[in-house]
Amino acid sequence: MITFTDRAKDKVREYVSGGGEGCIGLRIRAARVGHYTFRYQMNLVREQDVHEEDTRVEGEGFAVIVDPQTSEWMEEARIDFLTEDSGSGFQISNPGAEPDWKDPVCQKVQQVIDQQILPALGGHGGWVELDRVEGDTAYIRFGGGCQGCAGASFTLKEGIESVITREVAEINRVADETDHGAGDRPFYHG
Repeated sequence: MITFTDRAKDKVREYVSGGGEGCIGLRIRAARVGHYTFRYQMNLVREQDVHEEDTRVEGEGFAVIVDPQTSEWMEEARIDFLTEDSGSGFQISNPGAEPDWKDPVCQKVQQVIDQQILPALGGHGGWVELDRVEGDTAYIRFGGGCQGCAGASFTLKEGIESVITREVAEINRVADETDHGAGDRPFYHG
């Protein structure tokens, strides 16, 4: 199940105590937005907001409520609370969101995506996932603010492809398999 560091427990207890009458804890939801990319939501919860099918775990001074799908997707997840120069917030480490590539070339490409590409895209509300590697081509999919973005082809060629081909000798091309017209609002400008 989901575990919390001591810092995260302290912060949740602080929020719950300030949550008003009837606040019992925290509801956590995971929404799958890619093969292994999730968006998480955490909200204060009252007893009357707990559903029969929910899983309830008693923490130290608060309850954690998750729906069945979130419970499955966040098995063994760990939540911490970080304070850095750029701000503070909860950090979720979820093994269910980590790709398990067997192929060493896929592992190299994934490492480049995780360390060099995702931080830049995340600042614009976007993300990218490695779909597969065939021969010397890595196939990726965009999501979030990058899906449907007019600059996606530039980001692919001048950013993602140049970084991956420079860092992973076995890759000479990166191809975009994203359906840029899918979704209600594939490109969010906010």
